[in-house]
Amino acid sequence: MRILFAAAALHILLAPVTFAQTPALVLTHARVYPSPDARPMEDATIVVEHGRIASLSTRPVRLPRGATVIDCTGLSVTAGLWNSHVHLLPVKFLHADAKTDAELTAAFQEMLTGWGFTTVFDIASMLDNVNEMRHRIADGKVLGPRILTVGEPFFPQHGVPVYVSGYLEQQHITLPDDATTEDAVERVRKQIGGGADGVKIFAGSIQAGSVLMFPLERAKAIVVEAHRLNRPVFAHPTNLAGLEIALDSGVDVLAHVTSDDQPWTPAIVERMRGAHMALIPTLTLFDEEMKKDGASAEATKKLVDRAVDRLHSYASAGGEILFGTDVGYIYKFDTAEEYRLMQQAGMTFPQILASLTTNPARRFGFGSHSGRIEPGMDADLAVFAGDPAADITAIARVRYTIRAGTVIFQHASSGAR
Repeated sequence: MRILFAAAALHILLAPVTFAQTPALVLTHARVYPSPDARPMEDATIVVEHGRIASLSTRPVRLPRGATVIDCTGLSVTAGLWNSHVHLLPVKFLHADAKTDAELTAAFQEMLTGWGFTTVFDIASMLDNVNEMRHRIADGKVLGPRILTVGEPFFPQHGVPVYVSGYLEQQHITLPDDATTEDAVERVRKQIGGGADGVKIFAGSIQAGSVLMFPLERAKAIVVEAHRLNRPVFAHPTNLAGLEIALDSGVDVLAHVTSDDQPWTPAIVERMRGAHMALIPTLTLFDEEMKKDGASAEATKKLVDRAVDRLHSYASAGGEILFGTDVGYIYKFDTAEEYRLMQQAGMTFPQILASLTTNPARRFGFGSHSGRIEPGMDADLAVFAGDPAADITAIARVRYTIRAGTVIFQHASSGAR
């Protein structure tokens, strides 16, 4: 049975967003994709009031007095996009209490909101730092996305991945190192009590020359406690053994496809699908990592093609796909390549749009009010140049990002009246 997770984190309950106080907003002459399975509406008007969609129509409508109007001629509009794998670890986000509102707004626009993301799931950083940013976004001081977070992740003991250890030391960041399973379970309770929306396990943690595997019994205990507290669990698998740990422990979301040369057999794919496991492919990551390591073009293509093939295997079997880029670990903010690779894996525009909207909204407990454009839903919108049904990379050509009725990103070439 699929576990449905409620959006009941502490910050959501105690820090209502002030965006709802903004004046009415109207988008006119838009091509609107109301949901992944709905036909597009041409020359449509979206009226937003009090942070919600008030109406969506292709007929003439009376504009609310004092409304801001955005002419969307030649533009396409979807529900606001979700990026289900980010890290708020770049220096621009660290020590948020010492950053100005303008600095944080600019950092979000560069990495996230400028690419249409109105909701992100941060799946490894520092919980206190994320909470600082969430509070300032909720207060309307910083223009940023809705942020869900796992806070600090769970590694095998003494198992911080080699590829981040130097950066963490440079930034004077020490992550928890649980000595016992009881310590780990207690930390699950503490972090969720402090506002974490999920938990992340490094099922396979890359060390110098090896992969350190997470103890299965500890993984099971962590998952049981997270599910008891109604929170999802992510896993970084690295290899097939890590994927097996994720499956055996009851993990909900696989944070990457595996990168080793052991194939995803039909039996493995069926186990994943039978467990209702969601997959975040992060295809661009593999290209970026190989380039960083100076790998040959042939070796890079081989690894990326393998990742694409694994996405194809799971998506074509009916597995749930969530869009995510691992941005914040990698610094390629442009999302166009990820969309191209997902299409190369055989995913259609409606399937890719679902991975960006309805799938994560439903998976993480927001489906009743987020992920679609219809009256009563959250006024989270992404506005692109062109038509993504004809050119999937149009999703990367963002002109406006709107969160709860407030424009939180506007491309320099765009204008509203």
